[in-house]
Amino acid sequence: QLQLVESGGGLVQPGGSLRLSCAASGFSLNYYTTSWFRQAPGKERQGVLCISGSGSTTNYEDSVKGRFTISRDNAKNTVYLQMNSLKPEDTAVYYCAATLKSCIYSTHYAYEYWGQGTQVTVSS
Repeated sequence: QLQLVESGGGLVQPGGSLRLSCAASGFSLNYYTTSWFRQAPGKERQGVLCISGSGSTTNYEDSVKGRFTISRDNAKNTVYLQMNSLKPEDTAVYYCAATLKSCIYSTHYAYEYWGQGTQVTVSS
């Protein structure tokens, strides 16, 4: 069974950091493009960052530039989202997703496999 499982979400104060993990089972993420999406209440799901199987990255969301970083550990079959300098507007459910397409496809319709999501709340 192909599965993605996110972890690492939680409540953090503004200016704090979190690292989200996306662990795959049943398939190798090495061959997939993997992205992080987020969805705030009442808003559409939006792409945040993407990483290809070769490790090149694409930023989909200007507001996270310089604060969020995506990376992968092929040995652990895991993709990470390091989030620094968090702001209240980063509050959302964060999802990881995988596709055989490239990072040029930023819409969530392009992704075949999804995790269940992890809540990130930035609040004092």
